[in-house]
Amino acid sequence: MTKVANIARTAQTWNLEGFYATLRAADRSPSTLRAYRSDLEQFVEWAEAHHAATPETVTKRLLREYLAHMTQRGDKRTSIMRRRASLRSYFVWLVERGYLSESPATRLSAPRPPAQLPKIVVREQLDSLLDEDWGDDEWATLDRAVCEVLYGAGLRVSELCGLNVNSVDFTRGLLRVMGKGRKERIVPLHRRGLAMLQLWLDGDRDDVANETSPKEALFYNRRGNRLGTRDVRRILDNRVARGHIHPHALRHTYATHLLEGGADLRVVQELLGHESLTTTQLYTHVSKSHLQKVHRQSHPRG
Repeated sequence: MTKVANIARTAQTWNLEGFYATLRAADRSPSTLRAYRSDLEQFVEWAEAHHAATPETVTKRLLREYLAHMTQRGDKRTSIMRRRASLRSYFVWLVERGYLSESPATRLSAPRPPAQLPKIVVREQLDSLLDEDWGDDEWATLDRAVCEVLYGAGLRVSELCGLNVNSVDFTRGLLRVMGKGRKERIVPLHRRGLAMLQLWLDGDRDDVANETSPKEALFYNRRGNRLGTRDVRRILDNRVARGHIHPHALRHTYATHLLEGGADLRVVQELLGHESLTTTQLYTHVSKSHLQKVHRQSHPRG
């Protein structure tokens, strides 16, 4: 049997294409689809090598052995947890479609990743990024608007790149954001951020557009395409005078500054678009660590 024929047989035996079709119908992102495909194909290859040729022959013990196998070979715990989640979703789908009577992945435990505090942007870098004079050409206007929105609204980079012209409500000072899982939320944007967006829209955006530019996109890159995540990283790399800032760090900084300013935790959760309050609570630890640092530096007996 050829390799192509073997791959086709395996996909049919494990009903993989049906599962992928369900994910596409649920409008899952391309990166999510790639992750599911990679996770499941790796597992199927390993399972068949360990005498489990069909979903019906997979047991909870086998799944635990697979997790242990990944741990022993040195995979990151975050990667292991993602693959575990992929397997759970897949086996739940098999049960829902009637291929299995129960899922062997139910209550399947995996090593917990260490809780890492989000990295925030230091004040000097933030001042450098938002306050220094970059000039008044169209690219300076774009870069300034991008940075003001990233920090001012606490957006994920993908959310910023997905903004359209009609996402901005200048009258009420709001942005309509499409977040993870195609969930929409409304977030406020400060006056300076709105002013930079207005400046960009008043002329500079049209100057950099070309015949193939998507008319609805809020931000364009230098090729006239919708701004991408790599474009945003390049903007920050070019504009930060000292050190390096990852785009997501501006979102972390936004959340931390809100909490330090007295914002309610659930309000911050809503603004960030977090499904779980536990995710947002990480920022309270950042705030506490900041207070401890200030105390050590300022108190005579710190």
